[in-house]
Formats: sequence, structure tokens, C-alpha cells
Amino acid sequence: MRVIITGAANGIGRATAERLLDQDLIRGDHRFLLVDRDRDGLAALADEIGPAAATLAIDVAAADSADRIMVTALAHMGGIDGLVANAGMIAGGGLTDMGTEDYDRLFAVNTRAVWLLARTAHPHLKASRGAMVATGSISATQPTPALGAYAPAKAALLMLVRQLSVEWGPDGIRCNCVSPGPTLTPMTAAGYADPQRRAQREAGIPLRKLGTATDVANAILFLLGPHAGQITGIDLPVDGGLSNCLMIASGAGSGQARPASHGGSYGGS
Repeated sequence: MRVIITGAANGIGRATAERLLDQDLIRGDHRFLLVDRDRDGLAALADEIGPAAATLAIDVAAADSADRIMVTALAHMGGIDGLVANAGMIAGGGLTDMGTEDYDRLFAVNTRAVWLLARTAHPHLKASRGAMVATGSISATQPTPALGAYAPAKAALLMLVRQLSVEWGPDGIRCNCVSPGPTLTPMTAAGYADPQRRAQREAGIPLRKLGTATDVANAILFLLGPHAGQITGIDLPVDGGLSNCLMIASGAGSGQARPASHGGSYGGS
């Protein structure tokens, strides 16, 4: 299997590459293009994978990033079977106080970069009848205090994936999204460093625990692989049941408020 993974150096992207190595589905001839801004993190992961992995250190929001990624991918792999659009960024701040530059940056990384890369990958995914999986967030469907632009950017990503699934279905390309809830990754670790805050967050999750990068990677691999061959255009929450708890969090129907479901620094990518 020939796979591009963006945001591959750490967290969910790294876990996806590592889990792919363990899957029967890719035994044999498999190759990776690992993409991230973190050059050192990419090098460490490539050393772990070996010659099957090529790397490209690049900001996916750059205007020429999609073309550079595709040229590198084709040179290394000769084609593409899967695209994992995992690169993303999170930033706090309400919409009243956020500047235009910060707002645009969140959309450029979380939404526009996915569209540009998907568009460039389209003919190659069509040739292989491949699949694309994007990393969203439960903030795409639940307005999230303190994440004023992140939530709309992820909502736009979710609709982008659904739109792609309809337009590209006749080409045999499946397009899906995974939406992590509170997930412990290097990007979110600082937000959960306080044990009391982490315990409060976990108390509002039905499974009473934070997700891990591997939890999300397993969902990505399912949607990328043959067991999801008739699945396209879906958003798969990987959130321990948190997205079911809006009414519980507000205290509706119980007369008793529960810990808030959302807020703070978390996300899929």
C-alpha cells in the first residue's frame, strides 16, 4: 500500500504510520511519504520504518505544498493508494478578539490544505481506486468555547470530505473523516499536564478516559482499508462517547449540571 500521511512526525500521524506497519493489509510492497514541518521528528520516524519511508519537511499551508508533496510521493512510490490528511493546528481565542491573520491561518492549515492536496492526488487515487481519510474534530459539530476559529475550520473540513465523497464516488475513491474528542498527543499534552484538570475532563467522558493517538490511528486504518470498502462520506467520532453528552453537560432533564464537555486545548490534528 502506498500512503501519504501529513502531520506524520508526532501524535496521530505518527501512530497511523506505526500501526500501518503492523497491519496485514500492507504486508508485502508498502511505501510511505511522511509529511510534516518537524524535520527531526520525520527523520526519527523514517529511521524506525526504514527504506519504505520517504519524508518531506514542509508547511502544508504553503501555496506550492500540494504539488511538492505529489512530486515527492510519485518519485518514491510510483502511485498512491491512500491519503491520510492529518496535518492541522489548534489555537485558542474567541471570535471577537481574533485577528484576521490568525483566523485565515487556521482555515489554511485545517481546510484549504486538505482540499489542495486532495485535488492534486485525485488522478492517482482514481487510478488505484484508493481512499482518503481526514482528521477532523468533534468541534466540527459542537461549538467549542475558546476555539472560535478552530471549530468552524473543522466544520468546513467535514463538509469538504462529504462533498469529495459525492463527487469522487463514481471514480471509485472513498473519502471519510475521523473526529477525535479529547486526545492525549504532544499537541495537547500541556493542556492535560495538571492532574486535576485532566481528571475533570475525563469525568465528563462516558468512557472516563482520554483518547490516545493509537485509538484514532486504528479508526483511520479501518476507513483506509478494505474492511470499509462500502463506506464513504462519513464522520467517525473517536471521542469515548463525549459527543452524545450535550444534554448531560447542560444538566437538562436531570436538574444537576455535569462537568462541561468541551473547552480547553484538544483536537484531532
